[in-house]
Amino acid sequence: MAPLDPGPSADASAAPRPINPGRNRSMDPRMRVASSNAHRTSSARQSDSKLELFGFDSLVNILGLKSMAEEPAQTPASPTDSEDIGITIGRPQETDPKLGTLMGVFVPCLQNILGIIYYIRFTWIVGMGGIWQSLVLVALCGACTFLTAISLSAIATNGAMKGGGPYYLIGRALGPEVGVSIGLCFFLGNAVAGAMYVLGAVETFLDAVPSAGFFQEKVTVVDSTANGGSGITISTPSLHDLQIYGVIVTILLCFIVFGGVKIINKVAPAFLMPVLFSILCIYIGVLSAPGPNSPKGITGLSTTTLVDNWSADYQPTNDAGVPDPNGHIYWDFNALLGLFFPAVTGIMAGSNRSASLKDTQSSIPIGTLYATLLTTMMYLLSVFLFGALATRQELLTDRLLTATVAWPAPAVIHIGIILSTLGAALQSLTGAPRLLVAIANDDILPVLNCFKAYEGSEPHVATLFTSFICISCVVIGNLDLITPTITMFFLLCYAGVNLSCFLLDLLDAPSWRPRWKLHHWSLSLIGALLCIVIMFMISWAFTVVSLALASLIYYYVSLKGKAGDWGDGFKSAYFQLALRSLRSLGANQVHPKNWYPIPLIFCRPWGRLPEDVPCHPKLADFANFMKKKGRGMSIFVSIIDVDYHESAEDAKAVCRQLSAYIDDKRCEGVAEIIVAPSMSDGFRSIVQTMGLGNLKPNIVVMRYPEIWRSENLTQIPSTFVGIINDCITANKAVVTVKGLDEWPNEYQRQYGTIDLYWIVRDGGLMLLLSQLLLTKDSFEDCKIQVFCIAEEDTEAEELKADIKKFLYDLRMRAEVIVVTMKSFEAHADGSSRIDDTQEAYTSAQNRIKVYLSEMKETAEREGRPLMEGGKQVVVNEQKVDKFLNTMLKLNATILRHSRMAVVVLVSLPAPPLNQPAYCYMEYMDLLVENVPRMLMVRGYRRDVVTLFT
Repeated sequence: MAPLDPGPSADASAAPRPINPGRNRSMDPRMRVASSNAHRTSSARQSDSKLELFGFDSLVNILGLKSMAEEPAQTPASPTDSEDIGITIGRPQETDPKLGTLMGVFVPCLQNILGIIYYIRFTWIVGMGGIWQSLVLVALCGACTFLTAISLSAIATNGAMKGGGPYYLIGRALGPEVGVSIGLCFFLGNAVAGAMYVLGAVETFLDAVPSAGFFQEKVTVVDSTANGGSGITISTPSLHDLQIYGVIVTILLCFIVFGGVKIINKVAPAFLMPVLFSILCIYIGVLSAPGPNSPKGITGLSTTTLVDNWSADYQPTNDAGVPDPNGHIYWDFNALLGLFFPAVTGIMAGSNRSASLKDTQSSIPIGTLYATLLTTMMYLLSVFLFGALATRQELLTDRLLTATVAWPAPAVIHIGIILSTLGAALQSLTGAPRLLVAIANDDILPVLNCFKAYEGSEPHVATLFTSFICISCVVIGNLDLITPTITMFFLLCYAGVNLSCFLLDLLDAPSWRPRWKLHHWSLSLIGALLCIVIMFMISWAFTVVSLALASLIYYYVSLKGKAGDWGDGFKSAYFQLALRSLRSLGANQVHPKNWYPIPLIFCRPWGRLPEDVPCHPKLADFANFMKKKGRGMSIFVSIIDVDYHESAEDAKAVCRQLSAYIDDKRCEGVAEIIVAPSMSDGFRSIVQTMGLGNLKPNIVVMRYPEIWRSENLTQIPSTFVGIINDCITANKAVVTVKGLDEWPNEYQRQYGTIDLYWIVRDGGLMLLLSQLLLTKDSFEDCKIQVFCIAEEDTEAEELKADIKKFLYDLRMRAEVIVVTMKSFEAHADGSSRIDDTQEAYTSAQNRIKVYLSEMKETAEREGRPLMEGGKQVVVNEQKVDKFLNTMLKLNATILRHSRMAVVVLVSLPAPPLNQPAYCYMEYMDLLVENVPRMLMVRGYRRDVVTLFT
């Protein structure tokens, strides 16, 4: 199939434009592609398509699969723009030649692993720790990097990789918070590693050319065994010389880095040749030692020397690492571990270049593991060779013993060390800024926005910042103090890679399909534990500081960072945990002791709100009041009564807006948007299908429609009554809030009483809601009053005693007040009747009469029975008057006892069967008349509180 062609009218010089599906999520992808190619594709081509039935011109062309196979996919830098792959229209851009396993992974890893430590510290480590402890040291570090390389290979072969190296791998596996925290630590490790390489090159240069130093320091080492107590004077580079030359070299390297990464990539392979040649010269020199001009301490390969150097001999040293009886630096195995570990780092070099590899799935595992195994075997062999080559005194005092024994001359090693260290320093100063830019471009931390760089441009700001860190470490001037710092940051990164693979392998999500099969979650776990153990062995203080730094970054990212869903392993773990918990809950009823309110918040059933306000501002506040210490989940639902196919995308936009509202109100909940032909049909679907198992919503919360008369006389009453009837049928509790506009927020403290008018048995839901209100700061100073209705005066005291005992067993403190039917009638018919309520009662009677008369006239005219909402209704005027009178009396009682109450809770009556919904709304209006804040509660057929422990 031919790729998408701009057509003859397109400008041939115009650059290809990527289409980012993440930028316009509300548009169908087919529509986006069709609109972008409407003027570019001829009608003949459309008619010739064999896939016209499917609505696509070509699967390869539309999805960009052909361009994906030919060139790197253009992807958005920020996770907020999604991880979708862009579609490039036009001719494929020319790209640099792809690299294979040898030059793309193996050589970079080898170049980064073989560095300054091997040349100027490895013989010293063998002399200080002895052969057997050096073997343990190399094996421990090699096992750590080998297990990390296995985990790295598994993650790297699980999909395409973008820029950022280990930051990208860890972030996509453990989430942005962990990825950014470890990524920034890894950036610091690379920046400090640049200083280590610079100091190594400068130290080698000053050892080779002592006259180049501005200062000269003489160090005396006492050797009473070999020289009868006489001292040996050894010349070592001055700390000030290291600082001066180090700063100068760092600045020069920064100028080279500013020249661009292309220049560095061209000369990078040339730096490896001197390294390999110098190592070969070292082995030739070791095998041919001792030479005619060799020092006395070089014995050549000798079994006697091997036995003498087998055990450890830890001695105090000065700042330059030279043994000194008066030295203040004390060494042990753990200290040597921190000094040597940077010699095995560099296994990430191949993964950092994944975009330049021909076959990432094959090159990264093979190249990384072969480089790791080869260097580990070389180190193990070197331990035996150096241990059998020279005396311990020579190993400890000759800082460049590798140069001393090298064939044909020490200058070969000096040149090799300087070139290799400068090349490694260039790689560090080049890679660290790009790692920082990758973190900044993901747009997680706003504070890093100054380091952002466009794709293809040089990260100048990040390079300056990296250079500043590098120069600061160069000023320290002590290689032995810098290397433990690098070790901690690299170990932290390696532990993150192992933990990422462990989590992904243990969860075994459907998307976890790595091509590299030689891995297991146990190996990753061992690798992670080994990294952590090595960190604490080196220095518990450095470990605590590095972990604290990573934890602070993690907390800062969690607090200030922008949310980004990368499909990390933690989300998968939460998902699997939720599934297991849901299965363990089963489908049986939850015990009252474990009952939690799961409110279904009905956002916009009636009333008018601004278009940009998806929910009443106080509904989320009320939902938070229904939770104890914020525990529980709310489901915010809004119904759009339009055609689904026409408004599906609009519903998604409304859902995002509602989710943003929930987050802004700091309410634990989810947003759901239902598109249905009508409000009643939509709610009926919600109440039947919303939720899973025992995690279905059990309380429906909605605003009382106080404006129903002015908005719509027919629709709102029928919808309101229909919702209540649906809840009763579906066994859901109902809470209707009157006076929602005056509901207090969390900062408005209330003083007074919370009055409960407990008329019918509701499973204790009304009592539970009142106790939940008391747990909030706004209502904690309030007291609860429980009003009960008794049929006869003789039952009042007995009922009061029973209610008090019941509340005591429930651990609820409340004052109980019993209202008898006689006092109920007296308050309603006596002199205490409130004029406003009586006027409302008379008005309600008149409106119902007018409504019923119009309904009867319409039915007689059309020759049909009385109908409302498609259902037949029966009008019994005596019952209508009875219900109105009951509501009048209850309202009068509430106004008599609870006029100053903070909030009133009253039982919500069920809508009478076969009565018009209009009549029920008049009953409810009379009940809430002159009561500023009321909750009408209807429980369901189960208890939500229990007496038993």
